[in-house]
Parts: sequence; structure tokens; C-alpha cells
Amino acid sequence: MFLGERLRRRKLETGGRSIERLSYAQSVFVGFAQSFALLPGISRSGISMVAGLLCDLNHEDAAHYSFLLATPVILAAALLEMPKLFAPGAHVVLIQAIVGGIAAGIAAYFSVAFLTRYFRSNDLRPFGWYCVVLGAGCLILARIGAIS
Repeated sequence: MFLGERLRRRKLETGGRSIERLSYAQSVFVGFAQSFALLPGISRSGISMVAGLLCDLNHEDAAHYSFLLATPVILAAALLEMPKLFAPGAHVVLIQAIVGGIAAGIAAYFSVAFLTRYFRSNDLRPFGWYCVVLGAGCLILARIGAIS
């Protein structure tokens, strides 16, 4: 994220372009970039935001596009897991799953609303520091055997 922000600043001194002005090739590039999140420690939203910035999107549109790209992935995961809720014996957790899904949806809505407002005037560096600190903490905990 730090490198993407630095490259974008060098490349772009204007406010950036909007999502509507992305070419098909740039859209595919951003979508392909999120596949790197399959590697451990890579943030899907972070990598797709950096790819959006490298395609000259402004911060707000890069974040918005990243969140839009998550929608099919989340939908596919939900459709894949949904049959498990209707398996024999799963009725015990059905209510908890529904309540959890609603709570997650509400939290996601407010998180996206906050982040899109935040990225209107700020860059990715605080998000990069958050990833560095949290990643280092998890690495330390895994190293001492506190988590596996």
C-alpha cells in the first residue's frame, strides 16, 4: 500500500479519474490484482485499492470500486455455505446464523460508508500502517505459539 501510494503520487498530481472513465483493460487489471489476496497477508481491499490508484482513480473511487468488487465474492461464499444451514441438525444454529448475517451486513454498511468518506481526502498510508502493525502482532503471536 505504501508503494502503491508513492507510485500514484508520482504519477498523478491531479484529483484522479472516476470509475466511469476506467478502460476495460484497467478494470480487468484491478479485478486481477485482487486475486493476490489469495496469498497469506495480502489484503483484498488493500491490493484492489492500490491497483485502482495505479489506474489513476482518485482515493474515493478506488475504495468504492474495491468494495464493489467484493460483492460477487461475498455472494458466492454465501451461496456456497447456505446449504449447510439447512442440513440435518443445523437448525440449532440457523437463528444465530441469520442474526450474525444481519449484524455483519449492518457493520459492513457502516464500515464502507466510513471508509469511502475517509478516502475522499486521505491516502492509504494509515491503512498500510494498520496492516503492518496487525501483521507483525499476528506473526509474533504465532511465533510464540499463542495462535496456530
